[in-house]
Amino acid sequence: LRKEIAASRNRLYRVALAWCGDRMLADDLVQETLALGLQKSHQLRERERLNAWLYSILNNCCKQHFRSYRPHEDLDDDRPSGDLEPDSAVGEMEIVARVRSAVAGLPLEQRKVLALVDLEGFAYSDVSGILDIPIGTVMSRLHRARKSLLKLLEKESRESAKQVTPIRRVK
Repeated sequence: LRKEIAASRNRLYRVALAWCGDRMLADDLVQETLALGLQKSHQLRERERLNAWLYSILNNCCKQHFRSYRPHEDLDDDRPSGDLEPDSAVGEMEIVARVRSAVAGLPLEQRKVLALVDLEGFAYSDVSGILDIPIGTVMSRLHRARKSLLKLLEKESRESAKQVTPIRRVK
């Protein structure tokens, strides 16, 4: 069980980062989640529910943190992934930054549902259990999150298109 809990680190981190948008905080939340998971592993009744159980712990850690939230800026630069050409890497970084910014603009409760369903692939019923909310609430938050995300990305796209000035050729 210890190995399975430790192996969940990357998935937990991905969701924690989507929820809070801060790499250091996400790492802290995951460390706390893993420590609590290991400490309380005897409380897990059904081993096949390990992931849902760990995400519930992460959710509780996140709630606890945001009760005493103090905002700060992340100064880390985003780095391109893989061995892309410089132009491709810059384009990918811009897209990732736009999506992250749009997701960060969503309310926390919508970010939680969006990350669990769309990023981690949990079923609505699992998300309902993880977040301790009714399944109808999961569905409505997910719908609102996707709709808001689309609007934010479309608005961002329109604004960036306005900033591009066409080059005129002189004959």
